[in-house]
Amino acid sequence: MAGEWKDIAFGNCAQRVSDVVQPYQVPENTPYIGLEHIVESGLHLNGQADASEATSAKTRFRRGDVLFGKLRPYFRKVVRPKFDGICSTDIWAVRAKNGMDQGFLFYRMASQEFVDKSMGASTGTRMPRADWEFLSQWKIPLPPLSEQKAIAAVLGALDDKIELNRRMNATLEAMARALFQSWFVDFDPVRAKLDGQIPQGHDEFTAALFPNSFQDSPLGKIPKGWEIGTLGSILDVLETGRRPKGGVSSYSSGIPSIGAESINGIGVFDYSKTKFIPSEFFEKTSCGRITHFDVLLYKDGGKPGEFKPRVGMYGHDYPFKTFCINEHVFRMRSARTGQAFLYFTISDQRVLSDFAIKGGKAAIPGINQPDVKSTCIVLPPKNVTDAFNARTDILCDQILQNAKQSHSLATLRDVLIPKILSGRIKVNKNREGIAP
Repeated sequence: MAGEWKDIAFGNCAQRVSDVVQPYQVPENTPYIGLEHIVESGLHLNGQADASEATSAKTRFRRGDVLFGKLRPYFRKVVRPKFDGICSTDIWAVRAKNGMDQGFLFYRMASQEFVDKSMGASTGTRMPRADWEFLSQWKIPLPPLSEQKAIAAVLGALDDKIELNRRMNATLEAMARALFQSWFVDFDPVRAKLDGQIPQGHDEFTAALFPNSFQDSPLGKIPKGWEIGTLGSILDVLETGRRPKGGVSSYSSGIPSIGAESINGIGVFDYSKTKFIPSEFFEKTSCGRITHFDVLLYKDGGKPGEFKPRVGMYGHDYPFKTFCINEHVFRMRSARTGQAFLYFTISDQRVLSDFAIKGGKAAIPGINQPDVKSTCIVLPPKNVTDAFNARTDILCDQILQNAKQSHSLATLRDVLIPKILSGRIKVNKNREGIAP
C-alpha cells in the first residue's frame, strides 16, 4: 500500500447509530425509510414514507448518515439521505468517527467488497443479517483525510449527475403529463375559446386545432367533433411475450426478458431484477420483442381481489439494445395516435382505474386482451394527437437518453469504487480528479 495509507479496523473509524425511538416520539412529517425504499444496488431511494405509518421502534438518523440494509446484505441497499429521519431497525445508520470522511465512508460501505464481507459472518440462512461486531474488526485501507475527501468528490460527482438526471426526468415527464391533462382531460384550449379567449401559450396554428364548443358523450362533455373510441379500435399491436418451459430461473445470460416488476414509467429500470431467456428461444419466437417507444402494460399478478396496473415505455437501446417481455406484460403500438399519446392515455388515472376494476374481479388478478380492447378513451382528430406528439416525443426522447447516460455513469462508478478504494487508481488531492 502507498506510503500514507494505513490499515485500520472499520469499527475504529465508523460507528453504528443506536438512537432508537418510537414513531410517535419524532416530529410530525418526519420521513421514514424502510428497506423497500432503497433501490437494490442503485445507491439511491425510490421513495419514502411518513413516520406516522410506522408501528414499531425505529432508528433515528441524521442528514448524511450512511444507511445500510443489514437484512440480506447481498442486495446492496445503501444510501446517504440528504435529510433527517427514522429508518427500519433492519437498516444500520452509520456515522464516521474522527479521521474518516462521511462521503468516503459511504463509498466504502457501498463497495462490493464491503457487501461480500458483510455476508461472510451474517447470521441466519433464509434471511441473513450482517454482523456489526464482525465487521468492526475488519481492517480496511484508509488514506489521509484529504485524499478521502478527494475520492468522495470524484465518485460523488458521478452520483450527483445521476441524481440530476433523475430529477430532470421527473420534471420532463411531469411537463408532458401536464400538457396531456390540459389538452385531453381538462380541455383547457376548448374552454378558453368557448369563453372567447385565445388559448394561453398556444400559437395561432395550434389554437386552430381545437373547437370552441363541447358535445355530450358516454364519458361526459368532450370537444365537439371528437370521438369516444376503444383501445381495440386504435391498437395495431397488442401482444405478450413468452418464456421457455420451466421458466427462466436457470438462465444467467442470454436475451433480457422484462417482467411486470420492471414496468414503472418512462425510462425506469432496475438492473438487479434482470432475467434472461436463451438466445435460441428468442430467435424462434416472433412476439414480445421490444421496439422504440413501445408502451408496456403490466397485465396480471398480485393479491386476490387486488390489481394495480402499471405502464412503462423504453427506447433508444435502453435498458438494452435487444430485449423482450414475458407473458405478464402487454406490448402496445398505435399508428393512429402515436406512442407518446398512447402512453399518457394508458397511464391516465381514469384508464388505470378501469383496468384495476376489471382486473380485481378476476380469479387470478389481471386483465386480458378483451379487457384492454373494450376500454373507452377520448379520441381526438389525428392532427391534434400529431401536435401533442410533436411536443412530447422530444421530452420522452430526452428522458430515455438521460436514463441511458445514468446507467453508464453508475456502471463507471461501480468499476471505479474498488480500484480507487484500494489505491490502484490515484486521485489528485488538489484538483479532486483522477491522477494521470
